[in-house]
Amino acid sequence: MYDIIETKERVLADNDAAAEKTRRYMKEKNIFFVNLMGSPGAGKTSVLVQTIRRLKDRYKIGVMEADADSDVDAKTISEEGVRVIQLHSGGLCHMDADMTARGLEAFGIEDLDLVFLENIGNLVCPAEFDVGSAVRVMILSVPEGDDKPLKYPLMFQVSDCCILNKIDTKEIFDFNEEAFRQNALGRNPKIQIIPVSALHGSGMDQWTDWLEEKIAEWRNS
Repeated sequence: MYDIIETKERVLADNDAAAEKTRRYMKEKNIFFVNLMGSPGAGKTSVLVQTIRRLKDRYKIGVMEADADSDVDAKTISEEGVRVIQLHSGGLCHMDADMTARGLEAFGIEDLDLVFLENIGNLVCPAEFDVGSAVRVMILSVPEGDDKPLKYPLMFQVSDCCILNKIDTKEIFDFNEEAFRQNALGRNPKIQIIPVSALHGSGMDQWTDWLEEKIAEWRNS
């Protein structure tokens, strides 16, 4: 006779407990925490830059840039005049709750109102690991295709909002926006879908309006 131990279930359970601890801490400190996820090249950093420019006069913003290596995105964000820290995952394909908590501690966030984690570029692993954020936001770019809700359902199921970036290229890539919406809402009827062009700025006000609504709801909860 022998025991069978489901190690992944234990790992996720431990992660969820750590994530909930972070969520309570951020609530106590009145700091709104956003987990920003998406594929490499989806435009996470570009969307973040446009977001910062629209909100930095109203919120004290900090950004944690997570990558397997390099500090390219951190340098870009630092030019926007907000606090930024670079987190290296050591080759891992996602941030988990413990790694995120250690990053927040090293960052020093007590004087901030709004913190973004730009998660590692991936549509699979980051969806599995709660990091303790108030909301989870995914960015999908039009060139990636309108079938992504079918191929990566968990990412859509766990996300509160989907920013559909590079909407200005929709005709070039023959992107069926209606099919995309139906497929995404089929995975998560509550997901908010916001088409934007980080390059031209269209749709960005709708995104920041949604984010500020969530911040207000969270503060009053």
